[in-house]
Amino acid sequence: MKSSTHDQAAGTAKKITGTVKEVTGNLIGNPRLEAEGKVEKAEGRIQKKVGEIKQVLGK
Repeated sequence: MKSSTHDQAAGTAKKITGTVKEVTGNLIGNPRLEAEGKVEKAEGRIQKKVGEIKQVLGK
């Protein structure tokens, strides 16, 4: 698997995991879990964008 494809897939997975944590934290009233989810979701978006940039550059 190309590096760009790997980054995009991993970024999407991390974004989904972060969303689940954020929603779960919100539902059960756990601000720490909610914040952790927000951070993980942002990391996923960044990693996915890195993969898209690598794909454009041909890496």
